[in-house]
Amino acid sequence: MNDKQLIEKLIEHPESYGLNGTYHSTAMFLTGVDAGRSGGLMRGFTEWLVVRRGELNSFYWHKLVLLDQFPDMPLDDWKDQDHLTPEQHGEVVEHLLALLLEFLDVRGRPQELGLMYARYEAMFAHIRR
Repeated sequence: MNDKQLIEKLIEHPESYGLNGTYHSTAMFLTGVDAGRSGGLMRGFTEWLVVRRGELNSFYWHKLVLLDQFPDMPLDDWKDQDHLTPEQHGEVVEHLLALLLEFLDVRGRPQELGLMYARYEAMFAHIRR
């Protein structure tokens, strides 16, 4: 099963993968799959989110997805299941998986992926001077 098929299966039947619909459990599942694939699933996702947002920061994708969905939400306790309402968990899990599908589409086009990395590097160029 390729990465896109996995995400599509997660969207259709999250319970088949032991997921309970919370953001943290979904993010940790994806982190585990990524580790099992030697970083192949999520490689470039954080950078893509930074470029998409157009704003430099030091957040990893877990927080960037939350920030994208809920711009005013404090992120300190994002791992706490009670940090989000059940509705918010559903919204951000759906958002995460939609973003991941969008990213996988970009990742599948080498020229576009190269442009994304060039944009990412350009965002940091002024810091390195």
